[in-house]
Amino acid sequence: MSEYDSMPREFGWDDEIQNDSSPFQVLPEGDYNFTVKKFERARHSGSEKIPACNKAILTVAVSSAEASGDVLTNLFLHSKFEWKLCQFFTSIGQRKHGEAMRMNWGAVPGSTGVCHVCVRKWMGNDNKEHESNEITEFYNPENAPQVTTAQPLVQTTAQGWSELPQVTPTPWSTGNF
Repeated sequence: MSEYDSMPREFGWDDEIQNDSSPFQVLPEGDYNFTVKKFERARHSGSEKIPACNKAILTVAVSSAEASGDVLTNLFLHSKFEWKLCQFFTSIGQRKHGEAMRMNWGAVPGSTGVCHVCVRKWMGNDNKEHESNEITEFYNPENAPQVTTAQPLVQTTAQGWSELPQVTPTPWSTGNF
């Protein structure tokens, strides 16, 4: 198998396929260092528990000595979840605990911190129980647990420069979701 065959890529309509395994892996519950890889603006249409509101969808790379992977998390821009927004922005160093601040979403990609990841169990439409990861807490850097990481969350080039994930800002226009 060539290096090209193992790289993520688009398939053509007539390509041959054979890999049955899923790259999806549920990480064990625990504390992880994190780096925000991607930030998207979206709209939550409303549900039984959460009213309609804007939301940020974050793709977060988490890593510890035991495991690493990506976790998707939603931050709802609603007063009911202001505590979670404050927790997140404090964790990435944009805010001090107890202070008011204006959310700077442009600085979110590449931000780092420490979080707690748990395993959430849920019943799917197929009437089977499924598991996924969920970030339940973003720690204040002043009292965050120390997490040993087996590998860096960002790649370092031969010249010693750190490369953060490439992020394309999502265009934002009022009323366009």
